[in-house]
Amino acid sequence: MRRVSYQEMRDVLKRILEQKGFSESRALEAAELFAGNSLCGVYSHGLNRFPRVIDYLDRGLIDPQAEATAELQAGALERWNGHRGFGPLNAKKAMDRACDLAFQYGVGIVALGNNNHWMRGGSYGFQAADRGCIGICWTNTLPNMPPWGGKDVKIGNNPIVFAIPRANGKHVVIDCAVAQFSYGKMESYKFQGRQLPVYGGYDTQGRLTTDPEEIEQSMRVLPMGYWKGSGISIALDLIATVLTDGNPVFRIGTFEEELGLTQIMIAVDPAKGNPPKRTETIVEEILRDVKSAAPVDPEKPVLYPGEPESIAREENLAHGIPVEESIWNRVSEMLRE
Repeated sequence: MRRVSYQEMRDVLKRILEQKGFSESRALEAAELFAGNSLCGVYSHGLNRFPRVIDYLDRGLIDPQAEATAELQAGALERWNGHRGFGPLNAKKAMDRACDLAFQYGVGIVALGNNNHWMRGGSYGFQAADRGCIGICWTNTLPNMPPWGGKDVKIGNNPIVFAIPRANGKHVVIDCAVAQFSYGKMESYKFQGRQLPVYGGYDTQGRLTTDPEEIEQSMRVLPMGYWKGSGISIALDLIATVLTDGNPVFRIGTFEEELGLTQIMIAVDPAKGNPPKRTETIVEEILRDVKSAAPVDPEKPVLYPGEPESIAREENLAHGIPVEESIWNRVSEMLRE
C-alpha cells in the first residue's frame, strides 16, 4: 500500500484549497484538519472525503470566504450562524469559543446553526482536550436512518463526541454516529471489499446484512442499541435545533445536498472543580482499571476510546499515511486542472 507523509498531504490539499478561493491561512488550517484526520487513521473523513468537498465548492454549495458569527450572547451560552461556510473551520472556531467561555464560567456552550458538514467530529473533541477541557459536541445530518419500528428514513445518525483530557496528550475521545456504523465507516469497508463485522442495517429486500453496499442502497442503517440509538438521535436533533433555532433533520432533507447543519459545542473546565493533578489521577485510575480486563483475543489488548487514533498517529507519522491509490491520484490531478 502506498504511503504519503503528513506534510506532503497537507501541502497538496492546501494548494488545492487556495485554488478554490481559500485565503492562504484558511487553506492551511483546513488542510491540517483533513490531513490530521487521515493521520489519526480516520481516512473516511480525511483524504477520502476531500473530493466530495471540492465538488461542493465547485458547485457553489460551500462559501470558502464565509465565517461563523455570533448572533446571541447569554453568558456561558452563545448562538452562532455558520452562513453555510466551510464546516470544519466554523466548527473549530466554535469549539475554541466554547473553551474560552468554559475558562470564564466553568462551562461554555456554542450552538452553531446553518453550518456545513464538520467532517470528523472527534477533531473538536481532541481540540477541547488539548486545551485542558472536557469536550462534548454533536451534529445533526440529513435523514439517513429510519426511526425504530419504521421503514422510512426520517432521522439522522447524528454523530456525538465526548472527550476527556490527559496530561500526556493521549486523550480519551469517543466519536460515534448513533447508527451501528456511520456511512463513512461503511464506505471504508466497501473500498476494502470487506463485510461489516456485525449487522449494520437492512438490504434492499429488508433482510439484516453485513454488506455495506446493500445498506447504502437501502439507507436502512441500524441505530446503535436499536430503539436506544433511535431515541438518542431524536433527542440530539431536538436539543440542537432548540438551542440554535436552526435546521432540524427533516428540513435538511429538503435541501439540494447535506447543507445548513445544526451543531452544538460544549466545553467544561475541570480545573474549576479539581486541581489538575487530581483530575489526572482520576482519569488514570479509571483507564488503568479498564485496561486491566483480560482481552478476548490475547493478541489484541483492550483499548480505551481515542487510543486507536493515538496509535495510528504515531505509526503514520513514522511511516507515512496509507492512501487509496485512486483517491490520491484523483486529488493530485486537481493541482493540474
